[in-house]
Amino acid sequence: MSPSAVAPGSRPGSQPGRTPGPPAAPPAGDERNKRRLALIGGSLGNLVEWYDWFVYASFAIYFADSFFPGDNPTTQLMNTAGIFAVGFLMRPVGGWILGRAADRHGRKSALTLTVTMMSVAALLIAVAPTYGQAGYFGALVLLLARLLQGMSIGGEYAASATYLTEASARNRRGLGSSFQYVSMTCGQLLGLGILITMQHTLTTNQLESWGWRIPFVLGALFAVVVFWLRRRLQETDAFREEAAAGEDGHDDSTRGTLRALWQYRRQAGLVMALTLGGTVAYYTYTTYLTKYLVGSAGMEKTTATLVSFTALTVFAVLQPFAGMLSDRIGRRPLLITFAVGCTVGTYPIMTALGSASSYWSALGLSLLALVIITGYTSINAAVKAELFPTRVRALGVALPYAVANALFGGTAEYVALWFKNSGHETMFFWYVSGCALISLVTYVLMPDTRDAALSRAEADADADRGDSAAAPAEAVR
Repeated sequence: MSPSAVAPGSRPGSQPGRTPGPPAAPPAGDERNKRRLALIGGSLGNLVEWYDWFVYASFAIYFADSFFPGDNPTTQLMNTAGIFAVGFLMRPVGGWILGRAADRHGRKSALTLTVTMMSVAALLIAVAPTYGQAGYFGALVLLLARLLQGMSIGGEYAASATYLTEASARNRRGLGSSFQYVSMTCGQLLGLGILITMQHTLTTNQLESWGWRIPFVLGALFAVVVFWLRRRLQETDAFREEAAAGEDGHDDSTRGTLRALWQYRRQAGLVMALTLGGTVAYYTYTTYLTKYLVGSAGMEKTTATLVSFTALTVFAVLQPFAGMLSDRIGRRPLLITFAVGCTVGTYPIMTALGSASSYWSALGLSLLALVIITGYTSINAAVKAELFPTRVRALGVALPYAVANALFGGTAEYVALWFKNSGHETMFFWYVSGCALISLVTYVLMPDTRDAALSRAEADADADRGDSAAAPAEAVR
């Protein structure tokens, strides 16, 4: 079954009776440079966004008692994890507002705005007063900063997923979109690298009293560089075609609106279902892994951090290879492999990690889990972008993805700690497996999106070849 047969919005075309051509093709060298800059700008900005996002989780073990006093470390971590989860609740809001902006005003403008918002949020956390200085006012500042980060990251995912996918050559969209999780992971690695460096240069007391503020200051400074870089990006051809259609008299008043998205509600439902298992598994083996190794396996903080750092480095390297594989064999085989592996493998892997006694055993198990998850992370951005037409693509990716993350991804760590605190930690393993099973059913039933056309030029090329999967012009627009 072709993607256009069930997802007509996945192939943008032109208004009947109109034959506007695509933008003039630049020379091959210019085109390569354009794609290279797009990849760098989209990826580095995404790196900084997710660096700031994950630094909160990585350094929570050091600043939890600064904002939430008490004698129970698990309760303190649950409080900070609760604020981490609240940030996810703002992701649908950010996905809606910034996804709409990306569809109406361009991917470039949305990408610039998201990194600005994240910089402000990082500064707020860096200067937040502790409980000893201002009582729970510091926790309130922390909460407000996380809400702002949630809005920013809700728009960043969609804007970067859409931009990286649209800016890639058609036969390399899996590869291009894989750099979203490369940059996401590198952002976390940067945070973990800074954490490891500080663990070896500062005492625990120094880290807990003031050292934890340093990475947030650095995040704000990184954002200034990325802001300059993103200002130099060019808009994608797909969006420029859509904007030109509006200028030529086509009604674009619904572009990027919820009303337009409602026409593609089936695709939006697919995004939520295919995200469910992936986001829970991803946050389990990334943000929660260090805490799990410390709290359940009894590892030293420095050893657990090093395990996460090494495993994530390998994980980042794997993404482009899996993306390239999906460009050859399709998206569904990788998604199905991930879901099967996660459904049957979570319980034994997590159980073994809970009793891991050495760096190497923990690393091997972590790598096994992350290799499985690569089947989802390397291509999920491309799959989601390929489900929607240009006029609602960013919003279509942003809103349902953000809702799924708010309900399941952002709460994964909190749910894990809740089960642990109640004495039923292994129930969390079954929870992760159940989420993966739901996504597995979705992957089996959904079409493969690899061959979807994302621009008018691609649609015209299909028509010239007599592509039997081509949808009617009005439907694909």
